[in-house]
Amino acid sequence: MQVVFDYGKTGLAAEIPDESLVGVLGVSVSQPIEDIEAAVTEAIEHPIGKPSLAELARGRSRVCIVVCDITRPVPNAHIVPVILRTLETAGIPDAQITILIATGTHRSNSRDELTALLGPETVTRMRVVNHDCRADHPFVGMSPNGVPVFLNREYLDADLRITVGMIEPHFMAGYAGGRKMVMPGVAGLQTVQAWHSPRFLESPKATNGEIEGNPVHEEALAIASMAPPDFIVDCALDSAKRPCAFFAGDMELAWNRGVEFVRAQVRAELPDPVDIVVTSGGGYPLDLTFYQTVKGMVGALPILKPGGSIVIASECMEGIGSQHFTDCLLGLDTIEDFPELIESPSWNFVPDQWQIELFARAVRGRTISMVCSGIPDDRLRRLFVDPQPSVEAAQERAFKRHGSSATIAAIPKGPYVLPALRGT
Repeated sequence: MQVVFDYGKTGLAAEIPDESLVGVLGVSVSQPIEDIEAAVTEAIEHPIGKPSLAELARGRSRVCIVVCDITRPVPNAHIVPVILRTLETAGIPDAQITILIATGTHRSNSRDELTALLGPETVTRMRVVNHDCRADHPFVGMSPNGVPVFLNREYLDADLRITVGMIEPHFMAGYAGGRKMVMPGVAGLQTVQAWHSPRFLESPKATNGEIEGNPVHEEALAIASMAPPDFIVDCALDSAKRPCAFFAGDMELAWNRGVEFVRAQVRAELPDPVDIVVTSGGGYPLDLTFYQTVKGMVGALPILKPGGSIVIASECMEGIGSQHFTDCLLGLDTIEDFPELIESPSWNFVPDQWQIELFARAVRGRTISMVCSGIPDDRLRRLFVDPQPSVEAAQERAFKRHGSSATIAAIPKGPYVLPALRGT
């Protein structure tokens, strides 16, 4: 059977043996919204758990609109103009509005990327600022679990805070969106460092689709609640990354409603675990780096047998990731004991080390083969994966490892799908 995996901007077709394939797991078919701006208008005029945005905006003097960076396919160019028109009607001039790019610990977005994110008119008209986690951010206080909370000054100084995000499975926080636009979206590095520590990440609940008892989610929510947005606008996307629903209003109530919707769309079940999972890094823009590709690897684990094999296709046109992440990963002799290594007294913290910690979870006891045009094979081998020229070649290697009767599941959209075993 031919399956097209999300890969870069074009996709990657591969043949999966019919006799071995037990399922192609994907996102449920949803009706995309034809008039996006009308749907956004409806959502912000009739929000969940909050007055309308127009009502909230009256009398406010300084607005901060937080949006995702280039790694997330949020239709900001359709959403933000509706918000700006609402603010203008409420009497708030452009000069009192800042659009803050929630980069978290990612790099800043270029002018061309900002134009792609927001549209040329908005970028020309508005003040747009990249969050820099390494800047000198104000101290807000200590979280209930003792995390020192530093947040972006542009965000804190606003008397009307609006976040625009998307809800999708997240490999450590359960789902994206909502509170994550604040934490880690506009948080200082020291805060992200403490939040992304083993005491939170090593919990078995810190995984895709888990909210109840997930310490990563709970801590992000607690931190965001120390300086919450006044209004959120989160979207859900269909299998072609087109918006199919909007959830606006209160940070918790609207997001929870959105999570219910998304969970029903993205959960895909198998009756039994398989020997081999063939998946993707999610396609552009998520598969720009190996750093982001880790999400697709971790996402495959719930349906993989112990000692199973992962085959992942991810373009990685920007290479491995940040310099910190790259240097740390390339400097390791082994990966499986990384969580223990970073807890040793002699370890010096490395930004982005949390992604290596989750990568170690995926690698432990398994083989990962990778189809990737953006990173040379010799460098991929140093990243603890087996480079292969095609999905078919990688499958052949996996069959040699598991035998001709091995079973395969395919996840063409990678981390955008929530694979699960029936009854779990």
